[in-house]
Amino acid sequence: MTEPLVNSTGEHGGVVAAKGFLAGVADTDARGDGASRLDLALIVSEVPAVAAGVFTTNVVKAAPVVISQLHVKRGQARAIVVNSGNANACTGARGLGDALRMAQATADAVDCPPGEVLVASTGVIGRVMPVERILPGIARAAASLQRAGDRAAEAIMTTDTYSKQASVAFELSGVEHWVGGMAKGSGMIHPDMATMLAFVTTDARLDPDWARPLLRESVRRSFNRISVDGDTSTNDCCFLLANGAAGGPEIRPGTAAAERFQDALDQILWSLAEQIVGDGEGATRTFSVRVWGAADEVQALRAARTVTSSPLVKTAIHGGDPNWGRILMAVGRSGVELALDRCRLAMQGEELFALGQVVEGAVTRVAPRLLQPRVAIDINLGVGEAEALALGCDLSSDYVRINADYST
Repeated sequence: MTEPLVNSTGEHGGVVAAKGFLAGVADTDARGDGASRLDLALIVSEVPAVAAGVFTTNVVKAAPVVISQLHVKRGQARAIVVNSGNANACTGARGLGDALRMAQATADAVDCPPGEVLVASTGVIGRVMPVERILPGIARAAASLQRAGDRAAEAIMTTDTYSKQASVAFELSGVEHWVGGMAKGSGMIHPDMATMLAFVTTDARLDPDWARPLLRESVRRSFNRISVDGDTSTNDCCFLLANGAAGGPEIRPGTAAAERFQDALDQILWSLAEQIVGDGEGATRTFSVRVWGAADEVQALRAARTVTSSPLVKTAIHGGDPNWGRILMAVGRSGVELALDRCRLAMQGEELFALGQVVEGAVTRVAPRLLQPRVAIDINLGVGEAEALALGCDLSSDYVRINADYST
């Protein structure tokens, strides 16, 4: 990644950083608790945009996921409507109808076909969507459309403690382009895709046939490498809209321009992924796991992800415990090829295990460094040249408290 990443807010930040995109918000009381909070956001392209989406692999899919999977097959969209506080999941035929009504209300408000509206929801599963409050809220959000994304990023939050945005500019053929996005996610975070809600926009002009494989590759390198609690939601999705408003040439796969755009998109998704892990429910610190010396990248990533999702490792990280045995245990049960007599394991740059045995005195030396906000773990499997990186967060008693009280 060569471009400096800009996490920005305001007029040129987040999901409206790219030209030709607007955002609006509303308070609809989707939770039904009477509290005043923003809980609905609209993202609108002023012109039709190339659209792509990646969705949860959970076989229990929320109604908005089902509808958006159908709509995104057109490869073109004008708007995204997303609410927080109600997942519209496990709500049967009524839920599908409610998601369609949200698409129709958005289409009416921004003057586009309903098939060009993507729908997303997040919140408590199994509750009927209060469309009598949501649909008027969509009209109010449309009336508030402007080139400012901060409040939209706030409106999609559930247990998040802060909003998540990123944007970056890059140049192609003398023309400045932007990629920007916003995401929400704090719990139910684990691969495979998506592991949260994420919405990315760009004013670049993309080859329509390339947009989906492009997005899938960036998701593979980012959101599919993070874990908070090992659970994949019913509502996970990531959308990409590309409207070409910058006026640059069409970006086609296999070109230098394509590599530059992929790099910019990777930066945005990686930044949003890091922000999600950093805001894991009850998290006090995050940790990275770099596995190298693997037979191939698939095995490296499998080992790294097994470590980041291990409750025993996560609780050790929370307590600042240099328990490298838990880490090695997780690698061993991941099913990857491993040469124990050539394996090495380090935390915060301090080698704790090398060539089949403990490094004397290393645990004492590294212990104080494990209380830092970010912990780095490096593991050499000793069998090849491939490597991969995954991110996780600690597991605290606050995670239990948050999720014990979530729906009541």
